[in-house]
Amino acid sequence: MDAFEIVSPVDGRLLSVVRYARESESERARQRAQAALPRWRALGLDARLAAIEALVAAMEARRAEFAEQVLWQIGRPLQFADELGRVRAGWERTRALAPQLLGEQIVDGGDGIRRALRREPKGIALGICAWNYPVAMAAQMAIAALAAGNAFVLKHAPQTALIAELMAECADAAGLPDGVFQVLHLPHAMVERLLSQRRFQAVQFIGSERGGRAVLAAASAGLVAAGLELGGKDAAYVRADADLDWAAAQLVEGAYSNSGQSCCSVERIYVDRRVYPRFVEAFVERARALRLDHPLRAPDLGPVVSAAAAQRIAGEVAAAIAAGARAALAGHRAGELAGQGAYLSPEVLLEVNADMAIEREETFGPVATLTAVDGDAQALAAINASRFGLTASVWTREPQAAAGLIDAIQAGTVFVNRCDHADLHLPWGGAKCSGLGRIGASASFDEWVELKSVHVRETEAK
Repeated sequence: MDAFEIVSPVDGRLLSVVRYARESESERARQRAQAALPRWRALGLDARLAAIEALVAAMEARRAEFAEQVLWQIGRPLQFADELGRVRAGWERTRALAPQLLGEQIVDGGDGIRRALRREPKGIALGICAWNYPVAMAAQMAIAALAAGNAFVLKHAPQTALIAELMAECADAAGLPDGVFQVLHLPHAMVERLLSQRRFQAVQFIGSERGGRAVLAAASAGLVAAGLELGGKDAAYVRADADLDWAAAQLVEGAYSNSGQSCCSVERIYVDRRVYPRFVEAFVERARALRLDHPLRAPDLGPVVSAAAAQRIAGEVAAAIAAGARAALAGHRAGELAGQGAYLSPEVLLEVNADMAIEREETFGPVATLTAVDGDAQALAAINASRFGLTASVWTREPQAAAGLIDAIQAGTVFVNRCDHADLHLPWGGAKCSGLGRIGASASFDEWVELKSVHVRETEAK
């Protein structure tokens, strides 16, 4: 296959036909990146940061275009489509941390030997980005890799390939040196081949568990450093002492924002049996109030990413109901477009059990399951039963009561009275099948640098 189509989930319109890069083109891109590396690294940190600031500013100058691309390529409502605020905030945090995290660290051993720990760029870095937050995630990858002194190649998800091309135009407008930032549209087989041949020295992947396993296998064959941010089946536990109305409102947002298409969307909610009926009533009432419509009409929800995704999600819900689950919103249509193409009404499933696929596999859509549990121990067992471990949340009026749960929950992030949020002040990543490595905050450059230990002992004077 030489090309791929980008079809809008908004109206089924063909947005573009994009040609995959040929082998010769990928090799030329690699050579340009290799040639750029010495000059880019030699600029020094301050000059690199200034160049990245110009890139971010160039993206901000085209803010409306990026938002429009997000709307038409993934269907997110216009009022939520602008990701440049997140890009700017993430960049400011990265820029503030860069001198500390990338600077040379002097180590005093007390024996007269001068020791230093340096962080040096790995070389040509490949970022493979998912489509669901296509501007912010791609920018975060590029900013960290470039600041560390690497040349960066972006391979975006096919559905959001046009956003990658817009980023490349911004890099040119910002005056980034030739070859430092490039975009390649690569089929999976070529990515795996290039990694196994060590054409890249580092790769960061954001996407599905299945895709991550393929990337890791290829990277391992080439001894390429790989960071993976994969799927989730994120859980919440509502304790009996929680503020039920407030928790329900927060969890509805956590389950259905971006139409549930976030790696940290809340998909499983466990509720203390003593308050379960009241919480279900509050949650279902709020879920029923969500409005689904065309993204230009300012709805709460737009379509999911494709008609095929909508069909898959509806099929998983139907299978759960056939296996004994109960749909709390049975027959509900969140808007006139519900059921058409990629437009999918939110779903709330009750009476699920651990044997159902919808309780085990990542749904990545506007579906939440609510299950009654008998206290902390049973909730903890249910949360940790998943092979995923990206985030989990505990809802309680007494945060101290959650301390033991925080220790025992197997997840990269544990929230108390918060959910569905990648915080800029803490590293991000998952446990178990939700990924390898961390990105962001104090871990911003971990995936993009090699540690070099330096020892200097003076010779005796002659």
